[in-house]
Amino acid sequence: MIGPVGCVDIILNRNKVTPLFIVHCTMERNPDWKGFLRNKVLYWFNRYSLPRWLVFIVDCTGVFLIFFVAYLLRFNLNFKEIQFESSFYQALIATGIYAIFGLIFHSYSGLIRHTTLTDISLVFIVTSVSAISLLVVTYCARFLNWGETLTIPISIILIHYVTVTVFQFFERILIKLLFSFANSQWRERKNVLIFGAGEMGFIVKRLILSDPNTGFNVAGFLDNNRHLQGKMINNLHVYNPGLLSQKFILDRNISTLIIAIRNLSPARKSDIIKRAVNLGLEVLETPAVDKWLNGELKLNQLRKVKLDDLLSRDPIKLNMELIGKGLNNKVIMVTGAAGSIGSEIVRQLTGFNIRKLILLDQAETPMFHLENELKAGYPKCKIEILLADVTHPVQMERIFQLLHPEIVFHAAAYKHVPMMEDNPHEAIRVNVGGTKLLARLSAKYGVRKFVMISTDKAINPTNVMGASKRICEMTVQLYAQKPGNLTQFIITRFGNVLGSNGSVIPTFAKQIENGGPVTVTHPEISRYFMTIPEACQLVLEAGFMGNGGEIFVFDMGKPVRIADLANEMIRLSGLVPGKDIKIEFTGLRPGEKLHEELITDYETSKTTYNPKIRIAQLKNAVNTELLLRIENLLAVLYTLDKQQVVDYCGELVPEFRSTNGSYKNGNDDPDSSAGVQAGDEKHITRQARDMNPPSH
Repeated sequence: MIGPVGCVDIILNRNKVTPLFIVHCTMERNPDWKGFLRNKVLYWFNRYSLPRWLVFIVDCTGVFLIFFVAYLLRFNLNFKEIQFESSFYQALIATGIYAIFGLIFHSYSGLIRHTTLTDISLVFIVTSVSAISLLVVTYCARFLNWGETLTIPISIILIHYVTVTVFQFFERILIKLLFSFANSQWRERKNVLIFGAGEMGFIVKRLILSDPNTGFNVAGFLDNNRHLQGKMINNLHVYNPGLLSQKFILDRNISTLIIAIRNLSPARKSDIIKRAVNLGLEVLETPAVDKWLNGELKLNQLRKVKLDDLLSRDPIKLNMELIGKGLNNKVIMVTGAAGSIGSEIVRQLTGFNIRKLILLDQAETPMFHLENELKAGYPKCKIEILLADVTHPVQMERIFQLLHPEIVFHAAAYKHVPMMEDNPHEAIRVNVGGTKLLARLSAKYGVRKFVMISTDKAINPTNVMGASKRICEMTVQLYAQKPGNLTQFIITRFGNVLGSNGSVIPTFAKQIENGGPVTVTHPEISRYFMTIPEACQLVLEAGFMGNGGEIFVFDMGKPVRIADLANEMIRLSGLVPGKDIKIEFTGLRPGEKLHEELITDYETSKTTYNPKIRIAQLKNAVNTELLLRIENLLAVLYTLDKQQVVDYCGELVPEFRSTNGSYKNGNDDPDSSAGVQAGDEKHITRQARDMNPPSH
């Protein structure tokens, strides 16, 4: 039965939608004979696929029968001149030789409907090698008198070779053409441009053309090579990328751009992606060659570009000799090892000759996953996993006593601004307390280098988290200035990293996935961004260019407006901002800045040999009495209320101006009773001395 009822019956009987359902329904809409034939052919292609053994038998049968055709052609179709008995045995010999080489080269193994140039090449190799082998057998038989059966006429071998090759080519191409015909109007196709008319571009083109189910139609190439621009390659135009415009896209109905260039600089790639995304194109890219499946590119490996690609810059040139020398045969401890920055530092450290990696974090599940990743990817690297709290003095002391770390990368910290605004005590306890404890133990146990990961939010802080990190920086500098100190204390300072846990990137991605809206706090809010690998490379570089006491500031490029970031992420998802996904502005959160900085009002900066790294220089030295005041705060921390904690942070960090309306700003009003007055500070100092005498 043909029609809607018949379609339903078929679905119920088979308990699934089959190609027959589509065939019947389509036949009703396309009564012309081409549509009918196309649907019938497609039905058989969808339902049946020739097994390899059957393709092999068909090839061998063709070789056998074509041998007689070769005799007929040789003798002008005169049957009387053909000796069928000897030709029968010769045909068996020829078939046997062709079968052997067919098995060796697997010329029968590909899906015929998806025949590629590689498959055709294999057929040519098999027929050529087989023909050469038959010629060798024939010449040997003539010179060694092996008999008439093995003495095959040269003309027969050559005619047979040409005919078999043409037959097997035609057999495969005919089936491929039938399949292409059946699929020609089966689905709507997207017109795509391939950026790159080189080897990689042609691989992608062949991949698309070999499979009609891709849903793509190659409309041409884009290439920077002036010698190729304006020319036709395989009936496809090669265009100058400068021609890419809204009119160009609309005239050719282009919807997708595929980047297919092996050696494309990140900066150039970023420019191409931005331009394409702004024109409303979907952008795909080919993976690196070493990630191809079994050395062959598959269509499902073409991936959508990510925001990292959009913001990426040229690769950072590292002094690998300096870093390698500094890390060679060392015991290295990374705190916050399961976090975004900590885990990437760990991955990069595995590429050096280190004696042991100590990974410390209190997050059990992320540490479990990191351990499995390292065991699978770096089985020779000696690692020790420690679930520990960086603020626990007894536990930390025992770790330093037993494991003797020589280099410490301190990445453990609380970092979420709104959460720390609600929990200022924990911001101080973990960030300041953990840093101070690790710095003290590093100095005590002779750690060679202590590298602290700081943030641009420590500059002229407007929130508790930023103030706590600024206090951490001052604490590390104070230990670097201590008389007799042998540990090199180094601070690295940078902005946001793309894709870190809890950053705007995964938040936006989730909101887009859920259909929006994407929430941005302010239309003009901006942030510095870096990729996680970039940041960690610079951490390693800075760690071994410093002598101690320096604050290394990373070149983050230009600040990025978060609203622009949201728009670009929506476009990268193939959607239209404001139409498919709305952007809502929610207002600045408590303690949030409109723009971040990398140098404080009290600092200047100077260059280093690496243009990506500068050194922040304090105009005034850090007050040595500050360490005692920090210890006093930590000692009585949970006896204070939130306002007192914020006020005390303001006393320690004069440039701290809280923008959280929940807290009064003592720094802005010296006469305010909300500030920590001299008497209050003496009271806190007395409390601290009574509760926990400070240790230096």
